[in-house]
Amino acid sequence: MKKLTQENAPIYEALVEMQNMRLVPFDVPGHKRGRGNPELTALLGEKCMNLDVNSMKCLDNLCHPVSVIRDAEKLAAEAFGAAHAFLMVGGTTSAVQSMILTVAAKGDKIILPRNVHRSVMGAMVLCGAIPVYVDPDCDDELGIALGMSREAVEKAIRANPDAKAVLVNNPTYYGICSDIKAIVDMAHKAGMMCIADEAHGTHFYFCDGLPSGAMEAGADMAAVSMHKSGGSLTQSSILLIGNAAEEGYVRQIINLTQTTSASYLLLASLDISRRNLALRGQRTFDKVRELAEYARGEVNDIGDYYAYGRELINGDSVYDFDVTKLVVNTLKTGLAGIEVYSLLRDEYDIQTEFGDLGNVLAYISIGDRVRDVERLIGALAEVRRRFGKGSAAGLMKQVYIDPVVEVSPQDAFYAECESLPIEQTAGHTCSEFVMCYPPGIPILAPGERITPQVLDYIRYAKDKGCSMTGPEDPEIRRLNVIKTVRGAH
Repeated sequence: MKKLTQENAPIYEALVEMQNMRLVPFDVPGHKRGRGNPELTALLGEKCMNLDVNSMKCLDNLCHPVSVIRDAEKLAAEAFGAAHAFLMVGGTTSAVQSMILTVAAKGDKIILPRNVHRSVMGAMVLCGAIPVYVDPDCDDELGIALGMSREAVEKAIRANPDAKAVLVNNPTYYGICSDIKAIVDMAHKAGMMCIADEAHGTHFYFCDGLPSGAMEAGADMAAVSMHKSGGSLTQSSILLIGNAAEEGYVRQIINLTQTTSASYLLLASLDISRRNLALRGQRTFDKVRELAEYARGEVNDIGDYYAYGRELINGDSVYDFDVTKLVVNTLKTGLAGIEVYSLLRDEYDIQTEFGDLGNVLAYISIGDRVRDVERLIGALAEVRRRFGKGSAAGLMKQVYIDPVVEVSPQDAFYAECESLPIEQTAGHTCSEFVMCYPPGIPILAPGERITPQVLDYIRYAKDKGCSMTGPEDPEIRRLNVIKTVRGAH
């Protein structure tokens, strides 16, 4: 048996070998290599449909890998500097939820920042864990939440010595990094695990000039979105663990919710993308970094826009910054970030990652070209000239609202509830999620009190055109709240 190196891609190699076998398929999927669905085959191509296969002897099984998937996971662990890696086909949402379900059960506390992705709160609903929020510092001018300060984390650990884990965003959607090494050390000293949502941090592991990856910092688990900056297919992800996490137990947790019919298109994309990053990551992300820095300088020369970078670093709540993130504050143009997002899409055929109340994010990664970035820069200049108002008067910029937690997310989600017109919900306890997506950070989570400030934010975000998701009512005209008992105080 030959020794595997990072030049290998075991799943991809097994798929190529399978194609040469002339297998007659009497298994699923039912399209039978595309023959049964010619319109889909015309759209995706024969090669793609031929590779959309089910688990079989030569291709291993994701639920219990013993051969090529196992080999691919070993190579991924080696590439990321982890004790073990799990290939995930349910997106980083599945990886994040597996982390939470691994470290906490019903009633257990997890210390975390409030500006987490909805997947974290969804996991709280599933397992019954209780969030202990560390309110992040905020940049009032930019209207963004920053990272967790060391003092705030230490205070939360002292106040909750029975907490099971501390969760860190590394980085946030806006490229902000907390001092993850210090937080890992504090958690471990207190007998807690440290887990990281690294949905936007895949590239940290493959470029020396970028912030530290969670595994390097000593974290116990990290959820990594290979499909974002790593180049794999959408919905493919990797869950990394350190030596303190028990591999067999984590696999059991993953198998509670992950499909038993894993897509080999997704698995092969993870395998090939890992090989690409392991062999060429440093050179590739050096170019990405240079391109983002070029774009940042050009955008700032336009006027009124502010594409921020490493100047935000303060050594604590902004311990480091991911310079590949091109986040542009738009408020001085007189336009909300979501308005610039919509104008770029509708007027200039440019699709950015998201716009919030004060910022727009252009995601720059391994597939971008200089000419595309220059088109974006030109369009931003045109948006300012054609639509800018030259003043931030009347614009809301605050994107973080301190939550008032009254009930655990699980208890609130499953409580008896009633649907009320949104304008009548102030003072009630919410039993569902409300968020702008992207970025998918809840404005309201189950168990939180609905305040006038929250309602003002929702109303303003809707008026500006933010894509609101979460509630049962798709129009967000009504919210589900915990039903109150008449006469109760």
